[in-house]
Amino acid sequence: MTSTHWITAVALAACSSHVQAQTPKYPVKPVRMLVGFSAGGATDIVARALAPGMSELLAHSVVVENRPGASSQIAGEVVAKSPADGHVLMLTTQTLMTSVMIERKRYPDIVKDFAHVALAATSPLILVVHPSFPVKSVRDLIQLVRSRPGQINFASGGVGTTPHLSGALLANMAQLQIVHVPYKGEAPGLTDVMGGHVPMMFSNVSASLQYVKAGKLRAIASTGLEPSPAVPQLPTMAASGLPGFEVVGFFGVLAPAHTPRAVVNRLNGEILKVLGRSDVRELFRSQALEPASMNAAEFADYMGAQVGRWGRIIEEAGIR
Repeated sequence: MTSTHWITAVALAACSSHVQAQTPKYPVKPVRMLVGFSAGGATDIVARALAPGMSELLAHSVVVENRPGASSQIAGEVVAKSPADGHVLMLTTQTLMTSVMIERKRYPDIVKDFAHVALAATSPLILVVHPSFPVKSVRDLIQLVRSRPGQINFASGGVGTTPHLSGALLANMAQLQIVHVPYKGEAPGLTDVMGGHVPMMFSNVSASLQYVKAGKLRAIASTGLEPSPAVPQLPTMAASGLPGFEVVGFFGVLAPAHTPRAVVNRLNGEILKVLGRSDVRELFRSQALEPASMNAAEFADYMGAQVGRWGRIIEEAGIR
């Protein structure tokens, strides 16, 4: 080897060692995945579907931790303030983003204060009512609410959640006076609807479908522009007299801002592997969840677009 070749080899080896030194070893301990809602809701279902496969692929436990309250802002603040090393994650919906918008707050900002790891799934909602509630269609509901302005309530998992925004969008588009009753998560809201304490609720299909099948709830319509494969017999809100009505929720994994790109990409790759498993895809589709396949950069772009879309919906519906 000539002296020039020897110097080059030494330089390349030094560069390689430097790159390796800069690449964090990950993970080095169990990973916490926070959910900003009570156990049993749609977000919790998605998190617990991902955790076992992620644990296997990362060779460290991924532990789902429920931190309900403040429309998932409590969990969001915990994650945003955690060390940016990938050991504290959040499985979120647009609720974190929209609740901050509605309250006109600046923190936590879903774009600036987080690294966008992976989109797990998207899903429409369904409008469900207590079986004794005397409506069987969206038109029935609109007629009843108009005859009793301000007297009929609808439940949600909290301010800014997709169930809340769906109800607000219904009220705005149909010019209705309905009263919002927020809960600390979707599951307790559904419990009160099934108990007859609140007559109606927009709900994620994954959280309410089992109760619809058991006869504890009656499903009226779905919120996508096309019928949901999980409940194909249900008409859409758009086809039930409210053209253009569309609410499709997303479930995504976030990490603290400035988490190393290598860690974000590793997590994204492992999550996509889990989403590709036949048992996970079957579970998701049975719950009207459409598995995603975006890389981390695509997910970041998607989140930026969501901020614009939901900001317009909130403004147009006059939600404060």
